[in-house]
Amino acid sequence: MTTDHDYDALLVVSFGGPEGPADVDSFLDNVFRGLRVPTETKEHIAKRYEQVGGVSPINAHTRAFIKALQFELDAHGPALPIYWGNRNWHPLLSDTVAQMAHAGVRRALAFVTSTFSSYSGCRPYRQDLFEAARAIPNAPLFDKLRVPYNHPGFIEAMSDRVADARDTLPAEQRADAVVLFTAHSLPLAMARNCEYEAQLNASCELVAAALALKRWRLVYQSNNASYGREPWLEPDIRVALREAEAEGIKGVVVAPIGFVCDHMEVVMDLDVDAAAVARELGLT
Repeated sequence: MTTDHDYDALLVVSFGGPEGPADVDSFLDNVFRGLRVPTETKEHIAKRYEQVGGVSPINAHTRAFIKALQFELDAHGPALPIYWGNRNWHPLLSDTVAQMAHAGVRRALAFVTSTFSSYSGCRPYRQDLFEAARAIPNAPLFDKLRVPYNHPGFIEAMSDRVADARDTLPAEQRADAVVLFTAHSLPLAMARNCEYEAQLNASCELVAAALALKRWRLVYQSNNASYGREPWLEPDIRVALREAEAEGIKGVVVAPIGFVCDHMEVVMDLDVDAAAVARELGLT
């Protein structure tokens, strides 16, 4: 049985994001590598990045996460150095694995900042890590930590965030407010072949139970990379907001449970697009 004493390091594997306008096109080329995504879809997404100066918040969030995690490991163990590698932007996974090999790391834990199982949310991370290690002499052996969708720490953290947000609603709206848990939409064909929906529902139910929520719903966002006529998971959050207003609901808490930190799709789909719909409808 492997214990923490058998590991030399912890590798945080994230999606990555551009940190300036000059990064956007190359970053999107990496994201869509090997996919049949039309040029106009890529151009549409690139324009969304332009609205915020070409900077995704995900790298800054990942740096903050690693800093906090290193503090915890130093204080409580196991005493492991933390490395960071991204799939789609610097620091790239291949460069980080090479750095680890050069430092003499022989066995490492890998934590992927993707909380739910799906092809796009799990398998590419494993594949990229495998390819990076295969290409580098004396690369470490990696053991991937399990997806944390129902981990008590994840549920506690998400419950805290939902409670904090609910407390910002006017007092008279809190009792009847609805919590809309959001996640990245997927093509139905992909969703049918993984545990994505089941794990999302399990997470939502655990948070709802922890907070004794009366009204909650799982909804989706970020289907802007869809193409053709293939259906994706629904309902879209903008539709759900309109349905909530039609039911007479005045206050809504939006909880991006499908994401461990903000990135461009969270910012644009929720802080911009969904927020605009809420203002239009007069929802708090």
